[in-house]
Amino acid sequence: MLEHAKYDDGGGGVIATPVAQDATDGSDRRSVAGASLVSWSETLEAHLLYAALVVFVAWIVPAEDLWRSHSGALVGLGFLAVWRYGWGLLHFLRSNIYRFIVFPRMRAKADAALRARRSIGGDPHVYFLVTSFRIDGDTTAQVYRAVFDAAKQASGGATVVASIVEMADQRLIRQLHRLICGQASGVRLVITRIEGSGKRDALAYGFRAISHQDPKPDDMVAVIDGDSIIPVDLVSKCAGFFRTDAKVGALTTDERSLVHGDAKFHIWYSLRFAQRHILMSSNGLSRKVLTLTGRMSMFRASIVCDPDFVQQVEADYLDHWRFGRLKFLTGDDKSSWFWLLRNGYRMLYVPDVVVATVEEPPSTRFLPAATQLMVRWFGNMLRTNRRALALGPTRIGWFTWWTILDQRISMWTSLAGVAMVLLVGIFETPTAFLVYLLWILVTRYLQTLLLLNSRPRVSAFYPFFIYFNQVYGSLVKTYIFFHLNKQRWTRQKTTLADNRSRLQMFSREFASSTLHVGSLLCFITFVALLLGQLPIPEARTFSLVYESNMLK
Repeated sequence: MLEHAKYDDGGGGVIATPVAQDATDGSDRRSVAGASLVSWSETLEAHLLYAALVVFVAWIVPAEDLWRSHSGALVGLGFLAVWRYGWGLLHFLRSNIYRFIVFPRMRAKADAALRARRSIGGDPHVYFLVTSFRIDGDTTAQVYRAVFDAAKQASGGATVVASIVEMADQRLIRQLHRLICGQASGVRLVITRIEGSGKRDALAYGFRAISHQDPKPDDMVAVIDGDSIIPVDLVSKCAGFFRTDAKVGALTTDERSLVHGDAKFHIWYSLRFAQRHILMSSNGLSRKVLTLTGRMSMFRASIVCDPDFVQQVEADYLDHWRFGRLKFLTGDDKSSWFWLLRNGYRMLYVPDVVVATVEEPPSTRFLPAATQLMVRWFGNMLRTNRRALALGPTRIGWFTWWTILDQRISMWTSLAGVAMVLLVGIFETPTAFLVYLLWILVTRYLQTLLLLNSRPRVSAFYPFFIYFNQVYGSLVKTYIFFHLNKQRWTRQKTTLADNRSRLQMFSREFASSTLHVGSLLCFITFVALLLGQLPIPEARTFSLVYESNMLK
């Protein structure tokens, strides 16, 4: 059963959104035990218990002896900390400058521009493009009810374009349109039916359906996933930004998760969205976010109707020296982002608008589910990373360019501390593991406390998930870096056709694995050299070897 409920936006405000009665607090409460664990992890008692753990570890660590014997490893960790945490602190400071100084001015200017346009009439028409595939009926009803409610609030009129696969969805959507909008609302409904060939095709068909409606260049298109619930005032909150700056091509918003799964999924997703809010705000200061999330992004209609843009989203590819022409299956949001980045458009982040996303983990077990999601997320990022870097810092901005470059660097630096401790702990003294544990407990908790700037509550389990994301996520990134052909949707079973023989596919996979393992070995060797566990050959040694060979 569905009803309108208030959903806390985490910043003191609320948005009205239709949700299931068991999810009015931002999560699926069907699991009572899981809900209790999530609530408990945010209490003062949970954080005091974490503090007690830190004190206990600090008490049993022989820090003085370790420092005297292995100061090199600790200095190395300290250098990495200054670099990585300094970069994180920069994002944190930029995020606050954007949200509390720059964006309020942008908001006031955008609202004033929207009021001025309304006073003379001619508000822009808004198109809502929603793509749905194999999403349960309750979620589909929530999503389209929210879309129709938001469409009714668009003063310039609205058209809802549903790009779907199944007839059951079509019947449900038409029924909701009749019940919510009626005949006099002015909200049009356009349905496009395609085969289940993937989201890229669904988007392309939807874009072309919008083009056939002959939109004006300054009309807007909100591209929405079939599991994303938008606020009723989405149009009024976003339209003004397109009026104040002709260079703005698209924008995206903050997100909250409505998770169907165990407590660990609730905590993990809430952490990811809290970190996302800070990073998006930081990059928003440069007017260039790093992704136009497929959950909800709004574009100028002139961009969506551009044939080159549609082609980029529908049939994007990468020419790779080993894989040849690699057609993109996932990552449509990265394709649209790269097109706008390449063509010099600004992409804004709107932190005071919240979209609720229904999260269905691909597995009931945490590690397989997290792995599958990371493979998709990081693969999309790395497949677009190289060509974005090739645009150059003078074209896309130095901070944006360096942030894109850091996506490659961070997957190795996040593993450097682990490699140092493993080498020292295994080959020198096991007390290194205790010192490292203390380091992790303290630094990741400080990172958790910084998230209070992004969300009103944080979980005492966040430090463990932060470390998991950094280390295990880096391992997945290094794997994907050498296996860019690994693509798969978490819901769709669509795969790329491969005409290669079994021998060719085996050779390609063997080469990818060899490069991956070789790179990891080189990385560990480099860390061992820095720690002094491997002697660095002197120039005289090479000279003696050369002379010996000459005498032979």
